[in-house]
Amino acid sequence: MTTLLVSQRNFESHITPQNHPERPDRIRAVNEALAQPRFDALMRRDAPVGDLLLAELVHSPHYLARLRAVRPAEGIAQVDPDTFISSGSLDAAATALGAGLSALDAVLLGEADNAFCAIRPPGHHAEIETPMGFCLINTIAIVARMAQRKYGAERIGIIDFDVHHGNGTQDIFKDDPSVFYASSHQMPLFPGTGAASETGVGNIVNVPLEAGSDGEAMREAYEGKIFPALRNFAPDMILVSAGFDADFRDPLAQLNWVSEDFAWITGKLMDYAEAHCGNRIVSLLEGGYDRNGLSAGVASHVDMLQNGALRSTDS
Repeated sequence: MTTLLVSQRNFESHITPQNHPERPDRIRAVNEALAQPRFDALMRRDAPVGDLLLAELVHSPHYLARLRAVRPAEGIAQVDPDTFISSGSLDAAATALGAGLSALDAVLLGEADNAFCAIRPPGHHAEIETPMGFCLINTIAIVARMAQRKYGAERIGIIDFDVHHGNGTQDIFKDDPSVFYASSHQMPLFPGTGAASETGVGNIVNVPLEAGSDGEAMREAYEGKIFPALRNFAPDMILVSAGFDADFRDPLAQLNWVSEDFAWITGKLMDYAEAHCGNRIVSLLEGGYDRNGLSAGVASHVDMLQNGALRSTDS
C-alpha cells in the first residue's frame, strides 16, 4: 500500500486571533506526529498552489470576490463571529486546494493508493454562498468536482467524521445524485444542521450522535446506516473529511472517541475501497482542536492508510 502525504508549506500565512481554536499550531502537531519513524515509508509531497477560480465549481460566482473584499491588506478581518481572514489567508486556502488536487492526481493516476492532506484552513462548513465555521472555501467539494470534471468519475462518495456536521458540503451536493455525502456528528452542536431527516435527493445520510457517546455508538452508526448506504451508492472513489474533534479531549465538543476509533473507520473505508474502487481514497484534514487528540487521531488514521493492520476488525 502506497500512501501519499501532501503537506502545506505556507499554513502559517492564515492568521487567526490569539487563542482561536483554528490556529497554525494544529499543522505543527500533525507534522510532528507524522515525523515518527513508523511513517518513514510515506510518499511525501509539498502542496502546490491551486487555482482559487475553481471555487466557482461549487460556490456562487461572487463568492471569491466577497472574500477578497473583506481580506485586509494587513492584520486580521472578521468574516463572521467565528471565522477570520488575514492578508495571507487566501494564499493558504489556495495551497490547501492544491494539496487536495495533487492528492487526487496521484491517486487517480496510480502513483499512490491513497492520500492524506495536512491542510488548513478547513473547508466543510463553507456553503454555496457563505463562508463560515472557520472555513473559507470548501476544498473537498472542489476536489470532488475535479474528480468528475478531469477524470470522468461518475459517482463520488464523501465520508465526514468531523464532530461538526459539514453543512457546506451538504449544501453544495444536496440536489446532486452523483455525489453521496454521509456525516456522523454530535448533535446538538454547531452548526445546527445534520438531522437524520436531511436526505437531499436520497444521496445524503446524517447520523447525529449524542454528547458523551463513544466508539461503540459510532460503530453502530457506521455499520447500521452509513456503510450500507455507501455500498448501495457504489462510488468510484472515496473522499474523506477527516476531522479529529470527536476525540475525548477536544474543547469544542463532547464525544468520547479514542485514536483506535479513527483507525477503525479508516480501515472499514479501506475495505470498501479495496473491494469496489481500486483502493482510491483521498483524505483531507478538517477539524481537531486539542493538540494531543489531533496528533493521535491523525497518526492512527495515516498509519491505517499506509498499513491497513486493523482492517476488518471490530477492536
